[in-house]
Amino acid sequence: MSKIGDLPILILDGVTVEENGGSLIVKGPKGQLQILVNPSVKLEINEHQILAKRKNSEKISGALQGLVRSLIANMITGVVQGWSKNLELIGVGFRAQTDGGKLNLVVGFSHPVEISAPEGIRFEVTDNTKIKVSGIDKYLVGQIAANIRAIRPPDVYKGKGIRYEGEYVRKKAGKAGKVGPGAVK
Repeated sequence: MSKIGDLPILILDGVTVEENGGSLIVKGPKGQLQILVNPSVKLEINEHQILAKRKNSEKISGALQGLVRSLIANMITGVVQGWSKNLELIGVGFRAQTDGGKLNLVVGFSHPVEISAPEGIRFEVTDNTKIKVSGIDKYLVGQIAANIRAIRPPDVYKGKGIRYEGEYVRKKAGKAGKVGPGAVK
């Protein structure tokens, strides 16, 4: 039994939801998103809520019911409030700047790294070391933030690199940690 899938999705003010064949279109003040709904899930759309129902009692249908319900709830939140991920650059000389929809990173390579923002994504840079990735599609915001972090992941020895805001990086001791009783000199 899907516990998440049985919960109703509230349609917020200013949001319109349309079902078109096998897809669902959500329009709001910040934009429009569309999703293809799996055929094993049936949507019941009322004026103020959406219910995701499964068509049969198979186990995969319950999982898909919860998935579709979560995706639609994220779409509604996205077109009203939007989504964002914050990244920070840790390291001497590491900096970021925006240039008309592009993000330029200087992160210790011999060349600057340039990232173009896909449609619906915005970059904001504060203090030259803090990056905010924002947009209405939760998946796309998270994927772009992960791609930026993958350019220079945090180093486990010194801790420098690109990390999510508030992310804790556990540091390793390194070679100096091996000195002690039993060590070969």
